[in-house]
Amino acid sequence: MKNYEENRCPICKEKLSITVLSCKNCRADFKCDKQLSPYDYLSPAEREYLDVFLSCRGNLSLVQQKLGISYPTAKNNLESLLITLGLAKKEKKPAINLKNFLFTPDKNNTKASAIIKNKLYETGGRAKVRSQNGKEYEIYMDSDGRSFHCEALPVNVPYTYEIFDVIVDLLKNNGGKAPKGNGRNFRLGYGQCTEDTVVGAIGKNYFGKPKGSYVYDPVFVLAAVLEWADIAHNQRGYLQLTADYMTRLYGRK
Repeated sequence: MKNYEENRCPICKEKLSITVLSCKNCRADFKCDKQLSPYDYLSPAEREYLDVFLSCRGNLSLVQQKLGISYPTAKNNLESLLITLGLAKKEKKPAINLKNFLFTPDKNNTKASAIIKNKLYETGGRAKVRSQNGKEYEIYMDSDGRSFHCEALPVNVPYTYEIFDVIVDLLKNNGGKAPKGNGRNFRLGYGQCTEDTVVGAIGKNYFGKPKGSYVYDPVFVLAAVLEWADIAHNQRGYLQLTADYMTRLYGRK
């Protein structure tokens, strides 16, 4: 089946199985009890990655170029795919001891950084978010109380919660909505990476990059986090502040 959602029950979302086999020629039906393969349950994003991976004959550098993602993301996506298909075991991550965190929740703060930090703290320091194309990512808190991590983001780049304030400030200044932009194919200040796009605002106002420089595009993860926190709707090509968050900001919808 082309759509992995068709292989799950529309009511309870459990995996479906084959109970009848039919002959198209004589119309005979035969009862059976057959499970679908793990490949039938791949999400559209996982199926696309697998197709590209096979067409590139396993060359991750080519996969990175074709999908427009970083090499660490290509590698992490492969590991995630292997786990989904039962070809690798998922490593158990140690529990986060929140007692060691330099952080005190502030539920009255309407800043996006505070809302996300509070919600992440309430979920035990870890949470799974889903991108616009259905890909799942795990984010987790750093004990410094200022930054967070995600395996899909480069480990050598610090990500503090203030990056979400930069995005929300852009949305607020543009009537609550702004295009995500494209930092993979355009330099900062040009094409789809101008300052009025999410990736352009991050490049200039968070990382302090000059015009004309290349910027990393982490919007696919950050947009998923904003939707998880009910701050912004993660739509194809743009972000838009939710009505609930607008109410928190201005006291009315």
